[in-house]
Amino acid sequence: MHNEDLGFNSLAVHAGKKDDCMNSAVSPIYQTSTFSFDSADHGAKCFSGEDKGYIYTRIGNPTIGELEDAVAKLENGFGGIAVSSGMAAVNTVYLTYLGMGKHLVAHNSLYGPSRAIMESLYPRFGVESTFVDATNAENVEKAIRPETSLIYLETPANPTIGITDIEAIVAIARKHNIPVCVDNTFCSPYLQKPLDLGADIVLHSMTKFINGHADIVAGMLVTKTKEHYNKLRPVMVNMGFNMDPHQAWLTRRGLKTLGIRIDRAQENSIKVAAFLEQHPKVEWILYPGLASHPQYELGKRQMKGPGAMISFGLRGGFEAGKRMMDHVQLALLAVSLGGIETLIQHPASMTHSKLSKEAKDAAGITDGLVRLAVGIEDVDDIIADLNQALSHV
Repeated sequence: MHNEDLGFNSLAVHAGKKDDCMNSAVSPIYQTSTFSFDSADHGAKCFSGEDKGYIYTRIGNPTIGELEDAVAKLENGFGGIAVSSGMAAVNTVYLTYLGMGKHLVAHNSLYGPSRAIMESLYPRFGVESTFVDATNAENVEKAIRPETSLIYLETPANPTIGITDIEAIVAIARKHNIPVCVDNTFCSPYLQKPLDLGADIVLHSMTKFINGHADIVAGMLVTKTKEHYNKLRPVMVNMGFNMDPHQAWLTRRGLKTLGIRIDRAQENSIKVAAFLEQHPKVEWILYPGLASHPQYELGKRQMKGPGAMISFGLRGGFEAGKRMMDHVQLALLAVSLGGIETLIQHPASMTHSKLSKEAKDAAGITDGLVRLAVGIEDVDDIIADLNQALSHV
């Protein structure tokens, strides 16, 4: 069967495999820094691009290439660019589209370092940025300037779980000829395909759901067109953001079970969210699977399912958040998400603690906000652990 005839889970298992694997069920790890040429002419053709042969792992490697091809296929994209971390992916995008005199418009609730590096480092190179509540598309349009060269979204947002209408933002961006990049880490291509909704670039921290086992750090970019691929790839290569072959092999292995892992975590999340919504010590909850979510209908239209990320607010604020963190037993008090384990964290005292109070308030990161990444454990055990931890608040 051709890949075009396969469903998502079949593609997750089989897509991207090279033809030179000697009928091995599992592709080998090409753990090498360099590759030999058949002749001087062959080497010249590889460097000129006439031959697709491999040269040096920073430039390309068969193990990394399999992962790139597989994720690109799952995202319905032109090509994938695997990098060493999610932040390497973020910086590849920033460095490609931003520079002296350029301007970024981004969602105000992003993965903490994605925003922090833009505000702390990039101004040194003459880059300006505006962060707005992108769940209202009008805010994005009002923030655009003549020098705006990139719109950067994360949906659902981290850690507020706000959902941005990708098609609406893309329509605005097209009027101004501005590329749109969407961080799709919270959903993965299993639940959301931003390129199908008009985005130009999709970004993943593959550390999370795509790998799913909390044993690697990795990132990926997928572009809709060859044009954007050819802009991004040289930046990755020249900055040395490349992935390691063994890292790629582990990520490719994790990708094979992406669909079934998310199905189980999502099933658990629906039940956990229902429990939290009625708990007296929970002031509010945001989960795309609850009708109380402000973008509930958009989520149903844009995403295949509500996912496994929940944010909720505790009565008692900052100290209540810390007390709950100190009393979980099954859930791991840890940053990150998307693994088989349930993880919990308190953004105000942890991931977003470096943001100013004004920035946190603008992004909806309240003192009592708790971010919960639901895993694949037995759901009754997850709920029991949350219940006993809440009893200490």
